[in-house]
Amino acid sequence: EWVIDGKAVGSDFPFSFEKADRELCFDRMRPDLRMPEENLHFPSTYTAAYSSIFDTVRCVVMQGGQGEVKHWAFNDPVRRHGRYLDYPPTPEEYRQLGTRVVDLHPMTIIQNARTSGGGVVTNVPRQAITVGPVETWKAEKVSIWQAGCHDNPFGMRLTTLMVGKQLPDAAVPMSLLADHPNVEFHFYRHGIGTCDAEMH
Repeated sequence: EWVIDGKAVGSDFPFSFEKADRELCFDRMRPDLRMPEENLHFPSTYTAAYSSIFDTVRCVVMQGGQGEVKHWAFNDPVRRHGRYLDYPPTPEEYRQLGTRVVDLHPMTIIQNARTSGGGVVTNVPRQAITVGPVETWKAEKVSIWQAGCHDNPFGMRLTTLMVGKQLPDAAVPMSLLADHPNVEFHFYRHGIGTCDAEMH
């Protein structure tokens, strides 16, 4: 979920993930088929409490998507300064990250302005709360939806290759899923595109 001034946004925020989950999924279900309200858990700035939920429930499927910087959730590449100036963390180091508030990569901000914010970059928060690899590895299956509008044709092919060939590299966070025992990528056929060079 997005974070503004140190707090998770409410469901009245125009592109709140809770708002989207409810309006595009749960609110469209017949009430008798809908997940009980007490079973809906949305991240808050109480990250330790949210993370601990994964130790008390069975997470059968974690559903996510891939962004321009090859993130899943908001697991963006680590900022390249300090000890990571020349090299990203090892996959083992990155996998120790749990639910946390993150400063978003500039490309993630631009991507969300393009896909959710009508192109207005200043409307996109600079921070978000994300589940991390710690919680992801507690899921029995990770399902990644590649619709073709959040990443580009080359990026979708790159991470598919890296996961398929088991080439994890923290500079490409999605590739770390190569070490998860059960990952599925799902592609929207018309969104795959081509890697041909063409001036528009």
